[in-house]
Amino acid sequence: MGLVSRGTAAAGLGPARAAVRPRPPDAVPNLISTPPPEGAAPGSSRIPSMVLKAFFPTCCASADSGLLVGRWVPEQSSAVVLAVVHFPFIPIQVKELLAQVQQASRVGVAVLGTWCHRRQEPEESLGHFLEGLGAIFSHEPWLQLCRERGSKFWSCKATRRQVPTCPATSGEDQVMLVFYDQRKVLLSQLHPPAALPDRQAGDATASAVGLAAVFDTVARSEALFRSDRFDEGPVRLSHWQSEGVEASILVELAKWAAGPICLLLTCLLSLVSAASACRKANMLVSVLLDVALGLVLLSWLHRKDRIGQLADALIPVADHVAEELQHLLQWLMGAPAGLKMNRALDQVLGRFFLYHIHLWIGYIHLMSPFIECILWHVGLSACLGLTVALSILSDIIALLTFHIYCFYVYGARLYCLKIYGLSSLWRLFRGKKWNVLRQRVDSCSYDLDQLFIGTLLFTILVFLLPTTALYYLVFTLLRLLVVTVQGLIHLLVDLVNSLPLYSLGLRLCRPYRLAAGVKFRVLEHEAGSPLLLLMQINPLSYSRVVHTYRLPSCGCHPKHSWGSLCRKLFFGELIYPWRQRGDKQD
Repeated sequence: MGLVSRGTAAAGLGPARAAVRPRPPDAVPNLISTPPPEGAAPGSSRIPSMVLKAFFPTCCASADSGLLVGRWVPEQSSAVVLAVVHFPFIPIQVKELLAQVQQASRVGVAVLGTWCHRRQEPEESLGHFLEGLGAIFSHEPWLQLCRERGSKFWSCKATRRQVPTCPATSGEDQVMLVFYDQRKVLLSQLHPPAALPDRQAGDATASAVGLAAVFDTVARSEALFRSDRFDEGPVRLSHWQSEGVEASILVELAKWAAGPICLLLTCLLSLVSAASACRKANMLVSVLLDVALGLVLLSWLHRKDRIGQLADALIPVADHVAEELQHLLQWLMGAPAGLKMNRALDQVLGRFFLYHIHLWIGYIHLMSPFIECILWHVGLSACLGLTVALSILSDIIALLTFHIYCFYVYGARLYCLKIYGLSSLWRLFRGKKWNVLRQRVDSCSYDLDQLFIGTLLFTILVFLLPTTALYYLVFTLLRLLVVTVQGLIHLLVDLVNSLPLYSLGLRLCRPYRLAAGVKFRVLEHEAGSPLLLLMQINPLSYSRVVHTYRLPSCGCHPKHSWGSLCRKLFFGELIYPWRQRGDKQD
C-alpha cells in the first residue's frame, strides 16, 4: 500500500493568534519548504520505498478530526501518536502546550500530521483543509490518517516536502499502521529495563531503539495526559483518559462534594504512587506480610497458654534426647555393627562424651525455672515479624544442641589431626616434606632415627584411625541433622524477605504491567490499503518475575559446592552454618 510523497521543501510560519477552524480549500495557504528532518543531513535525498510505522492509540480511533500529536523516531522510521488535538484551536496555544510537555517530560513531542474522521465530518473539503495545516506545523514526514465513512478501512499518507535529487527516485512509501492500547503501554515496563534510554540524558532519541522507544515515549509523556477533551481549556485533547466519560464526571462531582475526603484520598494515592516502583513495593509488601504473620504467630502462642505447654514439654524432650545420646555412646563403646575397635581409645572417648552429657542434663534442669519466661519473651518478639521469631528459634535450637556441636568439634579435631599426621608421615617415607614458606612439597633427606620414629607413629595412627573415624562419622551426621533444620529455617526467612510478592501479584492481576515484549496481530490487509496491525503485550513469565525482582537476601550461610563440602568432610574440616571472613567461595 503505497503512500504518495510529494516533493516540496518547507519552512515554519510565525505563530498565529487566530483560532483555526475548517475552511474551504481556497483559504488553505500554499505549502512552503520545511527544514530536513531531525538527524538528516541538509540536501540529502530521501530513501525510496521507505517503510514507515505509525503507532496509533486505539482510544483515538473514534475521536473527532484534528491534529496528531506525538514523537517521531527517525532511527526506526516510526511515528508514535500520543493524542489528537481537536478543533477549534489556536496554533500558538498548541505550540505552548507542546513546549510545556517537552520541558516536563524531556521528550521531543511535536505535531506529526492530521487525523480525519469522515463519519463525523460531512464536509468533503475537510481533507484538503487538513493538508494545509502542514504549513503551520511543519514536520517531515507529514502524516495524514483518515477513517473512511461507513468502512472499516483506513487511508494513510506520508507527505514529504523534500525535492528528490534523482528524478528516477520512487515517490511511494510503504506504511504500517500499528494500533496499541495506550493505557497498558503507559503502565507497563518493558524488560529488560537496560534497553530503555537514559531518562537523565535529555531526549535520548539516539539511544532509544526498537520497542523501548515506543514504551518510553508513552511512559514519559504523562504531562500530556493530565487533561482530556472534556476539560475546559484552550486546547482539547483525546487520549486514553477520554474513555469513560461518566467516571470522569463522577470523579469531578465527588471532588466538589467532599473536599476533605478527597484531600485524604490524594495523600493516600501519593503514598501509593511513591511506592509504585516494583522494588520499593516488593520491600513494603514483604515487611507488611512479615509483621502480619508475626502477629498471627503471637496470637496463636498466647492463646490457650501454649507458651506454658511448650515450656512444660521442653524439659522432657531434652531429657529424652540426652538419654538417646547415652544409649548411642554405650553402643559405640561396645562392638558397633560387629566392628573391632581399639578398646582403650574407645573407652576414653565414650566416658569423655558421657561426662559432657551429664553436665548438659544438669545445665538444662538448672535453667528449667526460667524457660517459660524466656519463651514468653521470644513469643513477644514475634510482633516485630515472623522472620525475627524464626531467627530466635534458630538460635534456641543452636543453644539446645550445643553439646552435639561440642561432640562434633572434638571428633573433627581428633580425626583432622590424625589425617594430617598420616599425610605428613607418608611424605616422610617418600623423602618429601611440606614447605610452609613456599606452600609446596619439596624433597628432603631424613636419617635413620627419623624414619624409625616416623614408621612407629604412622603405625599407631593407622590402627587408631578407625575408632576415631567412627566417632567422627556419628557426630558429624548428628551435626548435619541440626544444620539441616537450621538451614530450613533460614530458607524460610530468606523466602519471606526476598520473595517479590507485589510483582507476582501484579503479574497475576495486571500481566501487561511487566512486559517481556510484544506480538502483532494482523487486523486488515487489503490491496491498496495500509497494513493494519494490533500490538499486544507479552507478559513476563513467573520465573523471570521472581528472578528479576527478587530482593537481596541478608542470609549469612555459606554457599559451598558439593565438591567443597565432601572435601571438608573427608579431611575433618569444621563446617559452620555461617560465613567466615576470608572464606573462599568455590
